[in-house]
Amino acid sequence: MSNRFDWQSQLSGVYATFPEAQRKPVIGITGNYAEPDCKLGEAYYKSVLRAGGVPVIIPPLSDTDAILNTLEHIDGLLLSGGADYNPLYCGEEPQPGLGGINTERDMPELMLTQLAYNRQIPMLGICRGIQTLAMALGGHVRQSLPLTPSEGRGNLKHSQDARRSEPTHSVTIDPESTLYNIYKEVLHPLSSEGDRGRLLYVNSFHHQAVDDPGQRFRVTATAPDGVIEAMESREFKSIIGVQWHPECLDEGLPLFQWLVRQAAHYREACQLHQRVLTLDTHCDTPMLFSQGIDFGSRDPRILVDLHKMTEGHQDATIMVAYLPQPKIGETFSSLVHNPSADSPQPSAITPTEYADLIFDKIEAIVDEHKDYLSIARTPADLYKDKRDGRKSIMLGIENGLALNGSLQTLRHFAQRGIVYMTLCHNGDNDICDSARGCNTHGGVSLFGEQVIREMNRLGIMVDLSHAGEKSFYDALDISGQPIVCSHSSCRALRDHPRNLTDEQMRALAAAGGVMQVTLYPGFLRKEGEATVLDAMQHLEHAIQVMGIDHVGLGTDFDGDGGIRGLANSSELLNFTRQLMLRRYSERDIQAIWGGNFLRVMTQVQQVKE
Repeated sequence: MSNRFDWQSQLSGVYATFPEAQRKPVIGITGNYAEPDCKLGEAYYKSVLRAGGVPVIIPPLSDTDAILNTLEHIDGLLLSGGADYNPLYCGEEPQPGLGGINTERDMPELMLTQLAYNRQIPMLGICRGIQTLAMALGGHVRQSLPLTPSEGRGNLKHSQDARRSEPTHSVTIDPESTLYNIYKEVLHPLSSEGDRGRLLYVNSFHHQAVDDPGQRFRVTATAPDGVIEAMESREFKSIIGVQWHPECLDEGLPLFQWLVRQAAHYREACQLHQRVLTLDTHCDTPMLFSQGIDFGSRDPRILVDLHKMTEGHQDATIMVAYLPQPKIGETFSSLVHNPSADSPQPSAITPTEYADLIFDKIEAIVDEHKDYLSIARTPADLYKDKRDGRKSIMLGIENGLALNGSLQTLRHFAQRGIVYMTLCHNGDNDICDSARGCNTHGGVSLFGEQVIREMNRLGIMVDLSHAGEKSFYDALDISGQPIVCSHSSCRALRDHPRNLTDEQMRALAAAGGVMQVTLYPGFLRKEGEATVLDAMQHLEHAIQVMGIDHVGLGTDFDGDGGIRGLANSSELLNFTRQLMLRRYSERDIQAIWGGNFLRVMTQVQQVKE
């Protein structure tokens, strides 16, 4: 019989094998505050340990550095139970039924939850924790529950006097929910006639409850009186909130095992992003520079900024100078605003001048944040920036209108460092016909042929997103280098002239080019809301048609791109998690996440004089 007081033998056991410890997901648990102590019920941390995680307690501190550094070291977040929220946080005065509030916890946990959400960290909210999720992320919490049938659909008692391990009422679980899949082995029939496997018996110790989950969540379980008992993310994030206390129930462990699994997946995705270079090949953020945006803050007016790129573990993006195509009778200067927020709009501006102003603004932003941000011209620049801990911006032009009919202007933009030019936009120009044009040239014009050959000579990639079908095939014949489609999707899944047919995709791949699936909702589906699952469908169709070495991602963020689950740069980690769920190898994920595009860029730039 071993001596339980012999701690040295326990220590020797630590060094009996190597490595010393198996890396397990670290789960941060919000601590309760009871003056003057930070406390935590043992059932929380023991449940995390039993589920395979490593529990750490997060004290209720509003210090932003403390919160941010905590989030850097956890893989999952458990929002624990406790007192009510101060209703002033949602702009309400206290009602007579409000219980005791916990001022020390409210502000830290609201901030912690929002910041964890921005970073895609998996979260489980329990009792007060589900209310934290609602309060922080756009829902609403009712200060006190109805006590009589006249105030609600029943008189269910939600605050019990029983032991916490005793189930005291039932909840009905949505069979289409993650929660259902977690508990399906222990659910009970809803009725003798059918609908089996939807009822769960839970404990209950609360008198506040979520009465509106908001846009980010959907209700997944309700009590017999209609009170919301559980909700989960609508945005394909790993977030669940429950009103009961699973840590006290014999059947509560599966929920903690879910959290630990999601935390492990999150950690694996973060580690993968440390090893691979992640490049979004098309964003239109410069189009919004005239609004005076602040790229160094988390600016709600834009989908790509320094904070969102950091939260989404995104290394690089190609920012384009987008030029709208004037219609007959319109002038270009009437369609654009000066991108420099502190200078007046000129009375007239040429397309070339406008593109230069965009690039001037990007350079000014980079100079302002040069410790964290850099302009890259080559794939080698991107990898150096990643090693040095900086985000990268590459320059591109969307619409060859920027040349203003001059090959000399193309040389000027090559010197500025553009890596590609989209030949046209929504309307024919002097280079080629657009997918949304009038067949002005019957494909690529004579000037357009000169432009493509000069782009080949200067080491600038030819981008055929927005080009008409005839223009596409003409450009393939003219170009001596592989071409790219920086933000296009599959016409077989969404019949839209901006998307590529399977025949175009095969021809593109045969010529060594790449197609970057875009997140513009109308290019992913005709009706209903587009989600990350639609984007994955287009990506996998492209892989089936073209092969894994000819696809990638061009979000079109800030050019109306962005879908549920991939709404901005902070959510791009979700793209990687979807790839991992589909068992793509690290080599394939690197290829999709910019490797294919950079292969073409390297080949094109090698011929540069």
